[in-house]
Amino acid sequence: MLAPFGVRSFRFQFPADMATSWGIEMENLVLGWYILVETGSVFALTLFWALLYLGTLLAPIFGMMGDRFGHRRVLCAMRAAYAVLGTTVTILAFAGLLRPAFVMIVATLSGLIRPSDMGMRNALVAATMPTETLMATMGVSRTTQDSARIAGSLAGAGLFATFGLGPVYAVIATCYAIGFLLTLGVASGRVPLAEGAVRASVWRDLCEGLSYVWDSPGSLAALWLAFLVNLTAFPLTSGLLPYVAREVYRIDETGLGTLIASFAIGSLFGSIVVSVAGRSLRPARMMIMFALAWYGALLVFAQMQNPISGRMALVIAGFTQSLSLVPMSVMLLHSAGERFRGRVMGVRMLAIYGVPIGLLVAGALIERIGFVATTSLYCFIGALLTLFIAVHWRDALWPVDAPANAR
Repeated sequence: MLAPFGVRSFRFQFPADMATSWGIEMENLVLGWYILVETGSVFALTLFWALLYLGTLLAPIFGMMGDRFGHRRVLCAMRAAYAVLGTTVTILAFAGLLRPAFVMIVATLSGLIRPSDMGMRNALVAATMPTETLMATMGVSRTTQDSARIAGSLAGAGLFATFGLGPVYAVIATCYAIGFLLTLGVASGRVPLAEGAVRASVWRDLCEGLSYVWDSPGSLAALWLAFLVNLTAFPLTSGLLPYVAREVYRIDETGLGTLIASFAIGSLFGSIVVSVAGRSLRPARMMIMFALAWYGALLVFAQMQNPISGRMALVIAGFTQSLSLVPMSVMLLHSAGERFRGRVMGVRMLAIYGVPIGLLVAGALIERIGFVATTSLYCFIGALLTLFIAVHWRDALWPVDAPANAR
């Protein structure tokens, strides 16, 4: 686990990603709770979360820009934008001018950029780290998000309950600013253009990335699975948790923070397992098996009627989620190579568009059939379609000697 820190670039990127993730997790908790309390509508809550993923369709563009101009440069620009938006909300909160409509506008602007952050940081890791340490590095890198979800959600809930919206948003804006400054110290990761070569047009770069994914069975299967889990699994442990806390468990924002932290604790343990096991894992097999286990854990969570048992189920769900998604990212980065990694991760981020769709549908279903029935339906559909993906692309995903299972 400590080997990646022998590379100077990673010593900057790890705390940069950590600070940014802290800001994101605190912001999601605080604004999600604010919208639910101010509007009292589960649909408004799911709309807010859907807006945060608005820019998912732009992710391939960000990936292509990273391949052309350098992943660090693009990531720095994105994180500078987070800091500006965070500072704007801080000013509005202290001035007493913040309203749900303003929060929706900020969510829209942030949603144009944030969905690409994870893909860009993964591409930058792959571009700056030795190939033989990639699985361990991705596991360690993932802990920035998981640990931030634990500490960020608990800290955000505590600060919000104690000091109010203005002070907690000042902390969020500071996290974003620190993340931006530390990202400046990361190696660029740019693949230099060969001598005498002519750079293709932006459109051709983008089409080449999409064509590569379409012609690679293992990558195509992984991307369909990524879309599926974003459509049917992530909404249950992201945008809908404020509803679960307030309407199902009858707990406050501090209790919401513990629910978020429970899922993140399990995810952190999963990331540590991946970073320790490293190259002994078979990525494609892990991706499929633990996606099924993830749906099983979420189905159990849906039946829990008190926060204690709910937290336990969320820990297991977070653990299985990491053991599925981290190997998926490593598999995609390995197969893409230096030329396509930014564009492939950009296309991977397109799968996140399943989250807003899943959230909006879930919001409508919950108002009609209830939370337990909606969650159970999502889990059964997700598990069945995961099995379909495994069977349809079995030659690319299951054999030990398949490229997708290369260690």
